[in-house]
Amino acid sequence: MHLFLLFLAVPLIEIALFIQIGGLIGLFPTLAIVILTAIAGTILIRSQGASVMMQLRERMEELQDPTEPLAHGAMVLFAGALLLTPGFFTDAVGLSLMVPGIRSRIFQFIRKRIVVQQFNYGPRRHDEPTIIDGEFEDLDQPKGPSGWTRH
Repeated sequence: MHLFLLFLAVPLIEIALFIQIGGLIGLFPTLAIVILTAIAGTILIRSQGASVMMQLRERMEELQDPTEPLAHGAMVLFAGALLLTPGFFTDAVGLSLMVPGIRSRIFQFIRKRIVVQQFNYGPRRHDEPTIIDGEFEDLDQPKGPSGWTRH
C-alpha cells in the first residue's frame, strides 16, 4: 500500500512543481533546468560512483566489512535514476543522495533496523577444523581399454 501511495504521490508532486515553477520563470527556463540537472546528475554519478568503487576496493583488500560502500553504491545508482527522471522533486531527492554525509546518515538509520545473524569474511579461523567434501577417482588403476588400442 505504501508503494502504491508513493507511485501516486510523486507524479502529483512533480506536476504541481512544474506548474508552479513554470508559471514563475516560464517554459524554456523550466525545461533548461530539467535538462541541466540531468547533465549534472550524469557527471555526479560518474565522480561519486568512482569514489564509492575505490572505497569498496579498499575495504575488500583490507578484508573489512563492505556493506557501507555497497549501500553507498546502491544509493548513488538510485540517485542517478532520480536525476535522469524529469522533475524537480526527484532532482531534489537525487541531489541530496549525492551528498556523502546524507548517504551515511541513511545507511546508519537503515543499519539500526537490520539484524545480521552471521557475517563471515576473510580467512578461516585456526581453531576451526578443516573439512573438505568431495569425490575422487584413482587414476593409477586403469579401468579397461582406453579405446586407443586394439584388443
